[in-house]
Amino acid sequence: KITSKKIAEQAGVSTVPGYTGVVSGTEHALEIAAEIGYPVMLKASAGGGGKGMRVAYNEAECRDGFERATNEARSSFGDDRVFIEKFVTEPRHIEIQVMVDQFGNGVYLGERECSIQRRHQKVIEEAPSPFIDEATRKAMGEQSLALAAAVDYCSAGTVEFIVDGDRNFYFLEMNTRLQVEHPVTELVTGYDLVELMIRVAAGEKLPITQADIQLNGWAMESRVYAENPLRGFLPSTGRLTAYQPPTESDTVRVDTGVYAGGEVSMFYDPMIAKLITYGEDRNTAIDNMIGALDRYHIKGLDHNIPFLNALMSHTRFIEGRLTTNFIAEEFGDGFSAEHMVPKDPIPMLVAAAVVNQSYRDRSALLFDPTRGLHYQAPSDWVMVAGGAEYRTHISSDEDAITVTINDERHIVTTDWQRGQAVMEASINGVELGFQVERQGASLSIIHRGAELKVLTLPAATAHLNQHMIDKIPPDLSKFLLSPMPGLLVKLSVAVGDKVQQGQELAVIEAMKMENSMRAEKDGVVKAIEASEGQSLSVDQVIIEFE
Repeated sequence: KITSKKIAEQAGVSTVPGYTGVVSGTEHALEIAAEIGYPVMLKASAGGGGKGMRVAYNEAECRDGFERATNEARSSFGDDRVFIEKFVTEPRHIEIQVMVDQFGNGVYLGERECSIQRRHQKVIEEAPSPFIDEATRKAMGEQSLALAAAVDYCSAGTVEFIVDGDRNFYFLEMNTRLQVEHPVTELVTGYDLVELMIRVAAGEKLPITQADIQLNGWAMESRVYAENPLRGFLPSTGRLTAYQPPTESDTVRVDTGVYAGGEVSMFYDPMIAKLITYGEDRNTAIDNMIGALDRYHIKGLDHNIPFLNALMSHTRFIEGRLTTNFIAEEFGDGFSAEHMVPKDPIPMLVAAAVVNQSYRDRSALLFDPTRGLHYQAPSDWVMVAGGAEYRTHISSDEDAITVTINDERHIVTTDWQRGQAVMEASINGVELGFQVERQGASLSIIHRGAELKVLTLPAATAHLNQHMIDKIPPDLSKFLLSPMPGLLVKLSVAVGDKVQQGQELAVIEAMKMENSMRAEKDGVVKAIEASEGQSLSVDQVIIEFE
């Protein structure tokens, strides 16, 4: 990265102010940061994927960030060199796709907006950007081609820029390969980037010119990760006991390499798949993404699909007001169960009623593949969800199922069969997707990133539910538990130490990222239950407090 920045400057490409030499140590880093002016970005020279990157807003953060960036760089790349540059506020991460042949012919194929990031790791990408105008696109594209020419580049390449609120853009790096997010460019340009890359590598002349490049429609990509959004996005590992991606079509594409029964290891990147959707405009691409996420079924480990759905449904995202700080600003306290509360539980309750009836009244269930589910006799239930009760009546005729909830009728058509994990249904004329799971008398319904637990009771005995006693969870507040499988690389305290809220207790490495575990409150260390270098399992006790 240090060398590429110097080459970019020589090629006349706009670059971020900073120190492009190798930082020799912590004190040197502090001197450079003070000269540049905070905030600054510390970056691993050999870095990528957000590893070995830290933002520092003051001297203390710079000192800690340099240590973390150096350690991650050494662990991930075998190269601990770090450089420092100015951190652009309100930044957007926008990249240009280029393709150059061996004869010096090159084109840029528009831009990709990659601003939705967490820990500098891209989460959502789209093409084109809702922010870039044609003049800026042309300037960024021409500078990207100038940089490629300066190094006599041949192949597919991606030139990454940081763009401020006034559309000033600064070179970050050039990735001399295809990017994870290249499918969104393929969908809006109509060109197969892999084929073009292979053809120019084989010595063929590029078959297109810049005048041929047109951007049509809009494409979105969500990175499906094995991580737990409810536990600070910590990595999740284990066996995929169930894996069913949404059906691919002209508007839905899934790029993946995993399968049901496969293992997600602690040693590699946590990405499960790339989910890409297309639409004639941005709103349509977003709607198609939400529908595809609803139909993506994964079991056996934690994943970020609820979080992705929350992002897609966020008002600020829909309006296109994006920066690389989006997640930190909008989910500053983390992603929690409150973000998964359904805005409208009725569609989920309707789906639950259909599922419940099929399991409860097997003798009356008929299935016609041309018409869906049918019931010979009506049934009355009480559904309990979110602390509220819903009187439910269900019946059917030859054309549809009628579900009445608290005197409001809903017409349902579906070909869902008992035991299927994903239900596709038309409810009052709207096509929706749900994930369903039966757990005794209860049902789990997932829709739009929210999960609704539904207890289904016969109407005659539903009143007895008020006498049921809630199970009280055990008190684990006196323990530091490992939030993920990983390697305990550092213990920062000893038995008898007094710790303060926010103080570092331990560092766990998983999937090549260091995660600092900090005290949630003041206390005294009573016992250390794990040792440095030990492999930890989820919820394994590391430290006990008095």
